[in-house]
Amino acid sequence: MHANDLSRWTHSHVFDPGSHAAERGTRAVMWITAAMMVVEIWAGWWFNSMALLADGWHMSSHAVAIGLSAYTYVAARRYAQDSRFAFGTWKIEILGGYTSAVFLLGVAAMMTFASVERIVAPQTIHFPEAIGIAVVGLVVNIACAVILGRAGDHHDHPHDEHAAHHRHHDLNLRSAYVHVIADAATSVLAIVALGGGMLFGWNWLDPVMGIVGAILVARWAWGLLRDTSRVLLDREMDNPVTAEIPEAVADLDHGGSTRIADLHLWRVGKARFACILSLVTHDAGMTPDRVKARLREHEELAHVTVEVNRCS
Repeated sequence: MHANDLSRWTHSHVFDPGSHAAERGTRAVMWITAAMMVVEIWAGWWFNSMALLADGWHMSSHAVAIGLSAYTYVAARRYAQDSRFAFGTWKIEILGGYTSAVFLLGVAAMMTFASVERIVAPQTIHFPEAIGIAVVGLVVNIACAVILGRAGDHHDHPHDEHAAHHRHHDLNLRSAYVHVIADAATSVLAIVALGGGMLFGWNWLDPVMGIVGAILVARWAWGLLRDTSRVLLDREMDNPVTAEIPEAVADLDHGGSTRIADLHLWRVGKARFACILSLVTHDAGMTPDRVKARLREHEELAHVTVEVNRCS
């Protein structure tokens, strides 16, 4: 039996420098969102607009969740040199994205409850003032989306052709972006609802749009929850890289006597994977060094451990 290990990452390289741009963007958006949250909650309460109030409550959870996203970048950078993290600190960012998704589901439930309450017990709405606040909220959300979009462009290193080919979105940055887009969508729905109420007397449209917004937020939250939990649970064996590894081994096995006895693949960074590969072979030329040299062509494999079991 022979074993060898290929590790092209050290702890000093685990933290992606592009995360600095994402951290700055999320921090700026957090403060902008918090300020707008205060304005919308006050305005929704003062003008009796459920759509506007729901948007403000929605934004309050976003301020917390986006702040959490910013903090996870800080934590990942702070502990990047900590040897207790066997494969680096990237999953701290994923944990932040997962938590944000849970926040979004809570917001959707809160919006639904409050909207149903207003359908049962409608109240007088001050439409012109509420519409003005909703428009300001939409402009703020668009500005925040632009900030995070630019941070994402900086984060993805578009000059790297391989990274462009194997693009894996920053799920933590994506969680912050989803919060902002959800805010923008609920602002649009609030404007439509308030406009319909003011022009046609459709006051029922205000809480109904609150429910529609809750459904949209829940759908986005579920998608984010699915993607982040996949990483946290190491559910990566259906990744295309898994199919490429047997092909690489087959290229080296000219006698047809080698088979893969065990293969494990899990993610340790954006487009970066760790792999444990166990082979059984009669081929005396099949060595860990040959296998790892062949797998080096796959840049997404950051850590590879190869074990060769020889049969007589």
